[in-house]
Amino acid sequence: MYRSSNIVARVFDRQICTPAPGTSVHHARRFYENLVPSHTVYEVECPDHSFRKFTDDGQYLISFSRNHQELIVYRPRWLSFSCKDEDCDKHDLPSRAKRFDSFFSQLYCVPLASCNELICKDFFLYMESNQFGLFATSTAQIHDAPAVGGAVHGVPSIEKITFHLLRLEDGEILDKKVFSNDFVNLTHNMGVFLYDDLLAIVSLRYQTIHILQIRDSGNLVDVRAIGEFCREDDELFLNSNAQLQLPGNHIENHMHQGQPNLGNSFLSGIKQRLLSFIFQGLWNEERDDTLRIQRLRKKFYFHFQDYVDLIIWKVQFLDRHHLLIKFGSVDGGVSRNADHHPAFVAVYNMDTTEIVSFYQNSADELYLLFEQFCDHFHATSRNSMYMNFISSHSNNIHALEQLRSIKDKASSSAQFVKKMLASLPFSCQSQSPSPYFDQSLFRFDDKLISATDRHRQSTDHPIKFILRRYPYSLKFKIKPGPEAGSMDGRAKKISSFLFHPILPLALSVQQTLFLQPSVVNIHFRR
Repeated sequence: MYRSSNIVARVFDRQICTPAPGTSVHHARRFYENLVPSHTVYEVECPDHSFRKFTDDGQYLISFSRNHQELIVYRPRWLSFSCKDEDCDKHDLPSRAKRFDSFFSQLYCVPLASCNELICKDFFLYMESNQFGLFATSTAQIHDAPAVGGAVHGVPSIEKITFHLLRLEDGEILDKKVFSNDFVNLTHNMGVFLYDDLLAIVSLRYQTIHILQIRDSGNLVDVRAIGEFCREDDELFLNSNAQLQLPGNHIENHMHQGQPNLGNSFLSGIKQRLLSFIFQGLWNEERDDTLRIQRLRKKFYFHFQDYVDLIIWKVQFLDRHHLLIKFGSVDGGVSRNADHHPAFVAVYNMDTTEIVSFYQNSADELYLLFEQFCDHFHATSRNSMYMNFISSHSNNIHALEQLRSIKDKASSSAQFVKKMLASLPFSCQSQSPSPYFDQSLFRFDDKLISATDRHRQSTDHPIKFILRRYPYSLKFKIKPGPEAGSMDGRAKKISSFLFHPILPLALSVQQTLFLQPSVVNIHFRR
């Protein structure tokens, strides 16, 4: 540990002291206690864009036009100016410091959406190894669409959803993947997960997990589809057997475009795997045949239709071979607030096509795994070194103490467990790797700001970042909105915060619900 909080003394300490093995990065990150975004430029003159986020390597700032038709990508750069006196810190910043282009240079503007499509402004995934960006455009939702062709009743339909793979270096569109008359939840990347070069896209409407591979050439290649079938040859096997069993004069009545109509006679492959796992688990719990039958009647057959009615809500990779799948009711799958609906999570092995484990989202056993091994649920790509230092209650004592404090204050242990497990599976790339959210370095009010990528209720009071270690002093403040505060206290305002993953640089964006121009502040180290 550094013996002094002075940055010069710390540089000398770094030269003569060797950190303990495996702690060199954590040791170096303590320099951020001295390098903070302590100066704010309020109400920056900037384009009226919707700013999404910095890429995890800090190379690009992603934004969209207000009409949700164009992608605009910027490169962060540092404000530079000169003054005649020796101490420039005493001088006011030049007038051009209030301009957005003093901190960011526009690389390009690319039209993504067609005339009847809009860019999904809450969706963006970044593949750091190739500097590829994945974006999505879609047409409007149809809420009362008929459930045809095996679609789930009650799930909306979108006529066209297009995923665009771009090379962010020059904005070239490398490939596209289109889903027609389908529904993928794109809010906060909920329906899509990227792990290394593998991409999982969840079709809620047709209950299919599409696994794609992003090649170095920039191609989106279909690997497999998990849902109706689990193995690559399942469909071929069922089709060949159906043709052998059906009488010849009735084949045409049971065939549609060369496929037998098996929808009424078979559950989907993933649902059969799930039911088999539940049945076998209950069967093995009892050795006495009489008790075994009673247990199956009570725990399996009584709830059989409830299990059959479960649909896939959300998916994430745990590694290249295992998926964490969340199941629940149809109402919960399309609801904005699914926390109140009962849900289950399962671990699925893509190689063996087996369910490995299955829990209800209120299970104490699952919560203990979540508390002790939270980082294992945050599956990050091998090349994303910045994401390995995000604070969680399984790697940070301060986060663990905060979690246990919330647990002790909870009126109901069952409700607390259910609330905590509602975040599983985690959304992809939903947390900022900025060192200013490292809870071993700084303390802040996580109700007002956190590493999680979410809009928050705006406040006129500055958000304080305080040192975790001696002298426990206030290091910097982040205040969204105008410097003097809002003139209209009745207008509901929301704020978002975009922290650069490496530099002492952040954007705070405050907006009202009446489509007025956003108020953008830039926070940086002067």
